[in-house]
Amino acid sequence: MQINLKHFTTGAMKQTKLGFSWTMIFFGGFVPLFRGDVKWFFITWAVAVATFGLGWFGFPFLYNKLYIKDLIEKGYIPADETSSESLSGAGIHFSSNNSNSD
Repeated sequence: MQINLKHFTTGAMKQTKLGFSWTMIFFGGFVPLFRGDVKWFFITWAVAVATFGLGWFGFPFLYNKLYIKDLIEKGYIPADETSSESLSGAGIHFSSNNSNSD
C-alpha cells in the first residue's frame, strides 16, 4: 500500500510503501542507501555481519515501518486521509503538530 507523506513545515512530499518490503528481498541493505536513509544502511549491514547474514530475513518485514517512523520523527505527516487511516491501522502514531508519541 502506498503512503503519501508531507513535511510539516517545508511541504516536501514523499511516497513510500507500508508493509512488506520486496525491495529489501532483492537489494538488501542497499535499499536504505537508495532512499537516503544512511542510519538504517549502517544498521542493516551491522546486523547482517553480526548474524552471519541471517538478519537479512527479518528486515523485509520491518524496514518500511521503521522508515516511515523515522520520516514522521523528521516532521512528515500523512498527506491525505487514506494515508492517515493506513498509518493508524498499522499502529504508527503521529499528530498534525509533529509531536510524535511513538
